[in-house]
Amino acid sequence: MRNLLFVLFIGLCVSLTSCRNDFAFEPSTGGLEFSKDTVYLDTVFTNIASSTYRLKVYNRTNKDISIPKIQLGKGLNSKYRIMVDGMTGDAGAQGKIFSNVELLAKDSLFIFIEVTSDVASANPTDFLYTDQIQFSNVSGGPQTVELVTLIQDAYFIRPNRTETAPNTYSYEQINLGLDDTNQQVISVGHTLQHSHPNNGDEYHWKNDKPYVVYGYAFVPDNETLNVDAGARIHFHDNSGLIIAKNGTLKVNGLAPTDHNPENLTNEVIFEGDRLEPNFSDVPGQWGAILSYSIKSDNLINHLTIKNATVGILIQNLALFSDMNKPNLSITNSQIYNCSYAGILARKSTLSGTNLVINYCGQADLACTFGGTYNFTHCTFNNNWNNAKQVAVLLNNYIDTDTTRYVSNLDGANFNNCIIYGSNQNELYLDKKTDQGVTFNYNFNHCLIKFNNTTNNSLYLPNNTTDFPGSTAATSLNPYNPKFKNVASNKLWLSEAWNSTLTNDANFSNFNDILGNPRTGTIALGAYQFVP
Repeated sequence: MRNLLFVLFIGLCVSLTSCRNDFAFEPSTGGLEFSKDTVYLDTVFTNIASSTYRLKVYNRTNKDISIPKIQLGKGLNSKYRIMVDGMTGDAGAQGKIFSNVELLAKDSLFIFIEVTSDVASANPTDFLYTDQIQFSNVSGGPQTVELVTLIQDAYFIRPNRTETAPNTYSYEQINLGLDDTNQQVISVGHTLQHSHPNNGDEYHWKNDKPYVVYGYAFVPDNETLNVDAGARIHFHDNSGLIIAKNGTLKVNGLAPTDHNPENLTNEVIFEGDRLEPNFSDVPGQWGAILSYSIKSDNLINHLTIKNATVGILIQNLALFSDMNKPNLSITNSQIYNCSYAGILARKSTLSGTNLVINYCGQADLACTFGGTYNFTHCTFNNNWNNAKQVAVLLNNYIDTDTTRYVSNLDGANFNNCIIYGSNQNELYLDKKTDQGVTFNYNFNHCLIKFNNTTNNSLYLPNNTTDFPGSTAATSLNPYNPKFKNVASNKLWLSEAWNSTLTNDANFSNFNDILGNPRTGTIALGAYQFVP
């Protein structure tokens, strides 16, 4: 009995002490603190959802409080959406209004913010869409955090869709042609139109507002896509541009009038559709420019390609059976941050002048399965963090699961080029011996990163015939090209060529990528040094 009384006594003491008002939440009287007083949600395209942004709310006091209401200033009409510490909001006002939000003493909560708005809802003078998060209290006006988003109007190119059942859709398809097995190749995408109800002539990409492409935009046979100087093209994930076998691509960018390499006003830019600064240099955000075209007038001038999987993929659709060579000329252009390759060409005819490629997962330039290639005053630099990456790859074959296909490398000519990067060797010559198959290459007055080729007869220093006037860069000093900032894709020269370099370029009669004349000591690569 005494033990039972003792247990009852202890239980009574516990019950009395547990009645302390530890979690009696008092109505908030203000005094909240915030990680930001304004949340900028960067730029979004009209009617395209933003990324999710975060705001932290602090209760610095010693009291547990209840915030009577957290809500968007525009209430149910707001284009913003918020989530408060995992809660979705009041019934009928999800994402907009939250009542009686509890916050412990010396604690904090997270608010996650998104927006989807059209340009018509923005301020017509500056295209800003604004609202605020209001934190009410029992006395005085609410505390507020401002929300600001720039809404950008755009042309949207996307596959048409048809609802075949509730919430079930079929999408427009494009017929690319016949593959090696004589089968039709079909893909989801949009065949461009001359009189689209919203975009007008889709074969003329203008510079008055950006283009946003979902899926693959398709240029069919006997059509030409013209892209104006200053145009901005944004591709969604797994999206890109396809040029048919008898279609034509003309990118008509222009040099900066002030010769400033950071002035991209007249440049055409192809990149992803994530506009936030954190995505400005993220590789693999979209697919590729895929050209099957054998037309001789395909021309790209002053185009910057960023953050693709493959910047440009050029090949035949029927890769093994079609004897035609796809054809492309690219001048005064830049390709950066591609997760696989800057340019991947297979059995093609490709020429490049004043071309710059940097940071690609496997190769800046991969000329494979033979073909004919000519590059003059180009800069190929690869600092991708991968032991197997190279700046330039040449080979004359493709392996399938069952067969090795070999094709002539009729010529791969590099004149006055820089082939450099972070690995020991940045040029990879991958020749498969096969009777009657050619493997012709020539590197004339080039600077090439070679630091381990002594046992390979294809390379310098053993082979001087195919490398006339070229220098093997075996160390940083004196062979470092002294680029301005490789990590920021600024590959112009920060100083004149060191006098110890023996591979200054041979004569050139055309301007550099910025329109500067090549006078005095002619530098290798796409940029002439200008003091």
